[in-house]
Amino acid sequence: MAIRKFLSFILQTIMTGLAAAFLYVLLVDPDLLRNTGTVVEVVESRQETTAVAVADKTTADQWNGPVSYADAVEKAVPAVVNVHTAKVITHRAHPLLKDPIFQKFFGDRFAKARKEIQTSLGSGVLISSQGYVLTNNHVIEGADQIQILLADGRSAEARVVGTDLDTDLAVLHITADKLPSIIIGNSSHLRVGDVVLAIGNPFGVGQTVTSGIISATGRDHLGITAYEDFIQTDAAINPGNSGGALIDTRGALIGINSAIYSQSGGSQGIGFAIPISLAKGVMTQIIEKGYVVRGWLGIEAQDMTPKLAKTVGLTYTRGMLLGAVINDGPAADAGLLPGDIVIAINGKPIVATNEAMNTISRQQPGTIIELNGLRKGVHFTTRAKVIQRPGRNGPAS
Repeated sequence: MAIRKFLSFILQTIMTGLAAAFLYVLLVDPDLLRNTGTVVEVVESRQETTAVAVADKTTADQWNGPVSYADAVEKAVPAVVNVHTAKVITHRAHPLLKDPIFQKFFGDRFAKARKEIQTSLGSGVLISSQGYVLTNNHVIEGADQIQILLADGRSAEARVVGTDLDTDLAVLHITADKLPSIIIGNSSHLRVGDVVLAIGNPFGVGQTVTSGIISATGRDHLGITAYEDFIQTDAAINPGNSGGALIDTRGALIGINSAIYSQSGGSQGIGFAIPISLAKGVMTQIIEKGYVVRGWLGIEAQDMTPKLAKTVGLTYTRGMLLGAVINDGPAADAGLLPGDIVIAINGKPIVATNEAMNTISRQQPGTIIELNGLRKGVHFTTRAKVIQRPGRNGPAS
């Protein structure tokens, strides 16, 4: 009996204490009743970070990345230009309209050739204060007149310094005072996921900036140019952007916008830019010589893959499989044959065919290079003398 009374007393004491605690929380400190679960804490943390990001740019860069890319755009925009071209198109009359019987009734007004001026728009980048403009060859190809419109509203007539059809690049020159120039970046260290900005003149609406990320690097086998090593981006690129700048978040030029993959003619999130590491070498040669000198062996090749090796009945080895060897070319003179697998150039293993072909193209004519390969499973080594690529390029007329 005594035990039951004792337990009843303990229970009443506990209940009284809990009731007192509840009244204290309710009346004195209601904040203790709020939910302090993990989800709420995460949301509050994000809100606090956002508040700090607005007030403190350094903290914003550390946690959320830049609040704005305006500083990068402000650096690059003055050097991005609009390229206006015009060419005269001659429409020759049909031979039947020159028939004497037809002209007897209608005269010769229909037999005369008609001329019209065809205009187009594109973009370009001022790469030096001396007035050199880098753009795509297809922007100015066949143009009889090229006008450059600067971001500050000035305009100047441009002359063609030289073109390179194999990379779809062209260098123009204008004469004007106090010209801006863009900062040349480094495209060799780009990573998928890096933020990039595209600047150009899409559809002729005026200078426009779009943003995105690098979707891929080293894109080739697209059938766009002979030498392909494209940066792929989802930054919106549309007709008129060609020749414009692809910049990083510091405002440095990392590529020249060149092409889009589209079924509608508009941007679908797949755009291609020529990396500045490739464009810079082409540009330098055009400025110095008026055209591009490239090494050439006279081969057509593709990447060796496990599937391809199985198809042709070979053991898989990383390298490039020769599909064709041009008669009387340097490769043929060196004894190379279709079906050979070239695995190294000057002792450096071949990782990708496009890299190997670019390595060959960068060799000066007359250079002797060593090629290691496989023929029907047997290793061989040969030496080939690089010659100048039979080109479609030359000094501007």
